[in-house]
Amino acid sequence: MIQNYSRIALPLKISFLIFSMVLNCMGVIILQLSATNISYTNLGFLEAFKDLPIAIFSLFAATLINRFGSKTSLIFSLLIVAICCILLPFVGGFWFFKLWFAIMGICFSVAKISVYGILRNNILQEIPLAKVMSSVEASFMIGIFVVNIGFGWLISSAYSEYWKFGFWIISLLAFANVFLLMKTIVVADAEHSQIFSFSEITGFFNRKYFIFFLIIFSIVFIEQNFNSWLPSFYKKHLNVNSFFALQASAFLALFSYIGRIVTARIIQHFSLARYFIGCTIAILLMLFLFQSLVTNGYLQITLFIFPLTGLFLSPLYPVISSQTINHIRKAEIHLFTSLIVIFSSLGSSVGSVIMSYLFHFEYGGYYALFISGAVIVLLLLSFIYFRSYVSKKENNY
Repeated sequence: MIQNYSRIALPLKISFLIFSMVLNCMGVIILQLSATNISYTNLGFLEAFKDLPIAIFSLFAATLINRFGSKTSLIFSLLIVAICCILLPFVGGFWFFKLWFAIMGICFSVAKISVYGILRNNILQEIPLAKVMSSVEASFMIGIFVVNIGFGWLISSAYSEYWKFGFWIISLLAFANVFLLMKTIVVADAEHSQIFSFSEITGFFNRKYFIFFLIIFSIVFIEQNFNSWLPSFYKKHLNVNSFFALQASAFLALFSYIGRIVTARIIQHFSLARYFIGCTIAILLMLFLFQSLVTNGYLQITLFIFPLTGLFLSPLYPVISSQTINHIRKAEIHLFTSLIVIFSSLGSSVGSVIMSYLFHFEYGGYYALFISGAVIVLLLLSFIYFRSYVSKKENNY
């Protein structure tokens, strides 16, 4: 079934690229709005306006997708994104950013469930699915790179006051991808109930899936902390200007992209579990090195060291997701993906709120590194237990 993926690869990658840019422009917006006397606390809760609608709407998004199909739902979400990006430069006020991010979050919940549904319907084996998901998720990371590089240049140029018009490029890309999706043929969704019922979720209320969702929560907690708050950390604690602060986040995304592309190429040669554990240990070592350099005053070196963590952080999400999704029945894939989206959004919003309070203190950014390290340790221990538990129960990993 892997040959089916080559036919749908481009529109799925572009879809993730688009949503990556609208969701991960948070670092840019935090940087810009913090200069307009909006507090870090308020900016931290801005992340919640993106993530909580994702969590709330995701379960109902599964019902919507069941009714209209994955492809149609994905197209609809892209059209809404395109329209909202056109409107953004013309509406001022912090309240509109809250509304805008809420709409982006809802559209993303529909899009991600749709994309995962399309992939699961077209690819049946575990290793090919892991390769494909790593490849598609890689475009999410390149979106972070593009949005930080692009807005970084715009903000530092003579036209910095027009930075909001950069979203028009995203709008054009969304319209182009809608046209591409309409020309793409995909395997139809499996038949299942169109009516949402909480009783359907009870099958996922057990120890195995609780640990899995804890792992997902931890991964996104770390990813979002690094992506959204790294520019502010570099500007506040390493005393670099806005342009270079954004480039730090951009290169973190670039190395994350490389990490997922490499993973897609080599994953068939490794045990998925050992690969996951190896990457997690490497992140811990990189974080320890970064903290040591900052503590001893080697600030210039840290500008280039920290983005390298993306090489090891980025493979975690697609590896654990594909490993588990492969064992989910097609009829349950939309519901299960909606639960993944919910715990991902909770990890993102909780992480951002915690970071926003820490950044109020003079040395709070340094403590943020210790919190991230503690969550990485929790992630590693959770995965080791998850692997051991599943091996005993199902002998699948």
